[in-house]
Amino acid sequence: MPDLVVGFDLDLTLIDTAPGFRQVLRALGDELEVEFPVEEMTRRLGPPLDLLLAPYLAADRIPAAGDRFRALYPDHAITTVPVLPGAHEAIAAVRRLGGRVVVVTGKFAANAQLHIDHTGLDVDVLEGWVWGVGKAEALRRESASVYVGDHVHDVEGALAAGVTSVSVLTGGCTADELVAAGTHVVLESLEDFPDWLSGYVSSRTP
Repeated sequence: MPDLVVGFDLDLTLIDTAPGFRQVLRALGDELEVEFPVEEMTRRLGPPLDLLLAPYLAADRIPAAGDRFRALYPDHAITTVPVLPGAHEAIAAVRRLGGRVVVVTGKFAANAQLHIDHTGLDVDVLEGWVWGVGKAEALRRESASVYVGDHVHDVEGALAAGVTSVSVLTGGCTADELVAAGTHVVLESLEDFPDWLSGYVSSRTP
């Protein structure tokens, strides 16, 4: 295993999940006859789906609604979801340095794999359905040294794993929120990541 292993979150870090999320949520609302506040919920993307649904559904309806959301997802949210600017280049930067790429995401793994296949993201390992500090186990197992995310809970996972937390401002969290959570680095987007990575590796080369 190369010394350099970089972990990435998926939603709003590598891909712009918002268009697909809106479509699936509208389809789910139509089936359940519930008028979800789609735009508000999309702005809060990041936490697990069950938490996003909790204000709008009775607790006993949430598990089945989550299952139905995941079943609807492939037909509504794969082809409409693009990679974010710099995503392919960020992964290529890891490759140029002989590193491995690990995606650790809260998304249902089968749907995450559909995104990776559709967008052609060059990934070695995918770990799905893990959130917050739960991401630390996968990062430690893969010997990651960096984890890149967009949410304060991505920072929590990186810190719990003892790796460098890099945050991008392409999700719903502000720079102040990410810094308060303890991130080590804040970048505007993944377009800034290759230069940062080059400096990071150089600083650690004897």
